[in-house]
Order: sequence, then C-alpha cells, then structure tokens
Amino acid sequence: MGRAYAVREAKIKKTGAAKGKLYTNFAKEIYLAAKNGSPEIEANSALKHLVEKAKKMQVPADIISRAIDKAKGAGKDEYEEIIYEGFGPGASTFMIKTLTDNVNRTVGEVRAAFNKMKKSLGVSNSVSYNYDNLTVMSFKSDKEEELLMALLDASIEPVEFENEDGFINVSVKYGDNYKTKEVIESVVPDVDFEVDESGWYAKDLVTLDGEDLEVFNKLYDLLDAVDDVTDIYHNVKLD
Repeated sequence: MGRAYAVREAKIKKTGAAKGKLYTNFAKEIYLAAKNGSPEIEANSALKHLVEKAKKMQVPADIISRAIDKAKGAGKDEYEEIIYEGFGPGASTFMIKTLTDNVNRTVGEVRAAFNKMKKSLGVSNSVSYNYDNLTVMSFKSDKEEELLMALLDASIEPVEFENEDGFINVSVKYGDNYKTKEVIESVVPDVDFEVDESGWYAKDLVTLDGEDLEVFNKLYDLLDAVDDVTDIYHNVKLD
C-alpha cells in the first residue's frame, strides 16, 4: 500500500494526542508562513494551505487570526524551521522537524532524548539521503484518468498515483505541492482531501521487534514530548 495509506493510518493512531501542542504547532507554522510571505490569505498559497488544514483539524479561529495578526507586526517572535536527523535502535532512523525561536534549547532537548535511550543525533545529510521530501494527497474521486492527464499536462510527474478503494492517492515532490493541488481542484472543484501532508518519507522500511521496538517507541515518545518538535518521520514499519 502507498504512502497515503500510511499517512491515514498514522493520523488515526494520533487521535487523542494533546490538542494544546497541535494548536501551538499550527500557530507557529501559520505565523511563519504569514511572516515570510503576504499576511493576506488569498495572496499567499502557503498560508492559505495551512489555514485550510488548521480549520480541518478544528483549530480555533482565534488562534489562527492571532498568529496572522502577530505576523503583521504585532509580535516579535522569530521562528525558524530546523530538521534534525538521528539514529534509533537496529537500522531505524529519524527525521525530526522543529519550529523554534531558540536553537540551542531545541537541539539540547532533542539530543537529550537520544542520549537518554543511548542513541545518537546525526549530522546534516547523515539520514536524509534515505528519505524523499514529498507531499502526499488522498481524496475520493472517480476521475482517475482525467486527473493523471491534467497533472502530466501541467508538467507534474507524480512519484505515486494510484486508486485504492475509491481513494486517489497522489505523491509528488515537495516543490510541486501547490501546483498539484491547483490542478486537482480544477478537475475536482469540491474535492475534500482526507490526506494533505508534506514531509520526509523513507525510501525503504525496516522491521523492529523485541527490545529494539521497545526502545524505538520510547525514543519516539521522548521526541514527541519536546515542545518545539512538530513532526517526526522514521523508517520503521508499524503494524
């Protein structure tokens, strides 16, 4: 099964996760998108994309509006996105996305998680070469052939394109994400994206069991508890 299926499963497993961190992460990302581009939603495709996702995840409107207002000049926060790479038990690896206003604090907390489990934080590119930076979308539609032709006509070559139980799953290189969404919306105007995620996806998966799996789960939980960590990607196949 494709990446979209894996993302749907991961989203289901995350149900019930702390809403406070979810809201904080969205506020940071919306602030950063508005600060780096136009704070007007219709003039900033990255911001529009994030606001749509936030609303779908039931992030309160006042949190969204405060983040945008802050980017217009009311706030002095300076967040930056930093990706950390690390080695877990067995042949497992991690790509850890953070949004931080204090790099020293964040790297210290991420490193502490690895040290506690006697695993190591890697240097840049020590892990990322085994991952693809992709946007994964999944939605219901019966216009499979028309969509594929429209994407190719727009010079977008999907990494994955499949129909799975009525869902069309599309994976594209991250740089094609907004253009791909525009093409999909032109063919399916009322499209409802069940999955619309950008991230780092492992090219090959490994299986862990016994103590290695236990250590992996504990390390994942420690990383997830770091306030500045927004997403964790790994190469472990989970049942």
